[in-house]
Amino acid sequence: MARFSLRQLELLAELPRHSTLGSAAAELNISESALSQAITSVERIAGEQLCVRRKAHGVRMTPAGQYFAAKAARIVADADELGDSFPRSDGSLRGPVSMGCFASFASHVVPSILEGFRAVQPGIDVSVSVGTHDDLLPALDSGELDFALVYDLLLPSGFTKHTLYQTKLEVVLHPEHPLAAQASITLAELESEPLVNYESEPSTENTRRLFAEAELNPTIAYSLPQVVLVNAMIGRGLGYGLLYARPNNPPHTLDGLPVAIRQLTPPNSPTSVVAIWPRTSTLGPRAAALLEHGKLAMDAAWSRN
Repeated sequence: MARFSLRQLELLAELPRHSTLGSAAAELNISESALSQAITSVERIAGEQLCVRRKAHGVRMTPAGQYFAAKAARIVADADELGDSFPRSDGSLRGPVSMGCFASFASHVVPSILEGFRAVQPGIDVSVSVGTHDDLLPALDSGELDFALVYDLLLPSGFTKHTLYQTKLEVVLHPEHPLAAQASITLAELESEPLVNYESEPSTENTRRLFAEAELNPTIAYSLPQVVLVNAMIGRGLGYGLLYARPNNPPHTLDGLPVAIRQLTPPNSPTSVVAIWPRTSTLGPRAAALLEHGKLAMDAAWSRN
């Protein structure tokens, strides 16, 4: 079996980004002759030419060299991540975390989770992806995301779950709607009212099932793919909405118009917002630190509500 040192892989991974050995050597902080010798050693182990080196023409990777360099870059990145995954002597962590979040509550959750996190873990770089189940679940399976925050609704098997907070459906209406005078509203009272439906799985299927189980048929006036747009329509008196309670949720639309939030009775479709990741993988210490911080942030947000 071929034996390459991590340093050799690092050197070859850098080569495709340079047109000359001198440029690559300067970037790698070694001499040009030492780099040339390292390339020769790797080619000897690999058993074929990986790059063409000509003084007048610089350096050019062969197809085999391009393949080798791509694989080497991946191994070097994995090695760096492995080293960063373990706490330092002072307990700090370094490296990336990729978090996904369901679109309908992302603006209510993500800022709270990220607020103050850099102060406690300055070495962790967080990236955020926002989408629906159709976006987030494949990204989890492919390893693009460390974890995703979603509703615990219609989730396929194969995911580990960690509850962030519990929630339930609420009725959102224009303040002058006749039903807004009530503290709680039934589905039967809403059946003939125009529904501004949040069109996104699993929310769409959950609403359909909710009315079907009550043997009712909603009057869908609009189906829209964004919660802020649903709220904006409600603020203009164009219908009501059925939305899950969210932290940091002011009773007005993005353009400042008021809305009324009322209880749905009897309580229907209680669920949780959960962090999920594949059961076949383990949540790393960086992701676990972010998730722990997020749970504290959500508890504080609900306390303020």
